Amino acid sequence: MDEEEETLEYILNNMLASMSEVQSVAVVSIEGLPIASVLHPNTDETKISAITAAILTLAEIATQEFGKGFFEQVFVRGQYGYVFTMAVGHNAVLTISTTRDIKLGLIFIETKQFCDKIAKYLKKEEDLYS
Repeated sequence: MDEEEETLEYILNNMLASMSEVQSVAVVSIEGLPIASVLHPNTDETKISAITAAILTLAEIATQEFGKGFFEQVFVRGQYGYVFTMAVGHNAVLTISTTRDIKLGLIFIETKQFCDKIAKYLKKEEDLYS
């Protein structure tokens, strides 16, 4: 599929397909509204969006208070895996749920590339409607 023809859902599904340890992905506006996601069937997209917005708010406050500049990413390690939240431009964030087996270096490299694709897609959509 040509990059011009890629949809946001295609990009997210490609992310899931390229890294077997990735279980769920969601793109959320900075206001906490769901934009697109590929989640487990029993997962509530609205709840994931609200959690992502809360993570974003706390991460932005922390980076500001410690003088670390613009928020880029945060990750949480749980007993069974990780949750990563990273900036996608200035208007959205990407949240990823993975298994515990994920290689952290790989996820950081791979998600950077996907974040760039998502940011480009969102910018194109924004330009279309402005």
